[in-house]
Amino acid sequence: MRKIIISAVAKNGVIGKNNGELPWHISEEFKHFKETTLGSPIIMGRKSFDSLGKPLPKRENIVISKNRALNYPFNDLKIFNNLDDAFNYCLNKKYEKVFVIGGGQIYSQAINLVDEMIISRLDFEAKGQVYFPKYNQNDWETVRKVKREQFEIFWYKRK
Repeated sequence: MRKIIISAVAKNGVIGKNNGELPWHISEEFKHFKETTLGSPIIMGRKSFDSLGKPLPKRENIVISKNRALNYPFNDLKIFNNLDDAFNYCLNKKYEKVFVIGGGQIYSQAINLVDEMIISRLDFEAKGQVYFPKYNQNDWETVRKVKREQFEIFWYKRK
């Protein structure tokens, strides 16, 4: 099973605000995210899920939270207390790939566990409190990149 981080990152490394919200609205980037993740499970932290407000359609939504009493009124949502349990669940379901979609804490936990990253590098800086985690660029090979109007998408594979 391929484990893939997908994220949009501003020039200054910002990926979001403390409440899980994005500090930008770029429809072309949202479209890329949707097309890329459709049909696959997506793993996110509680704040990221709360900012969405409901599960994203046509994807198995998985939330990571340390709060064992966390409960949402959605039948199509799985909640795990850690990333390993979420990955094992996806492995047991025989998914071909799983996407880690944020936020900052989940990316930090996943960065050394994933096989691939799809990063939309935005052409501007943003105001926010959550940053994409630092990683060793020597561990990654750029396999593709595509320029869009306000960002460039980079596909990375672990060397």
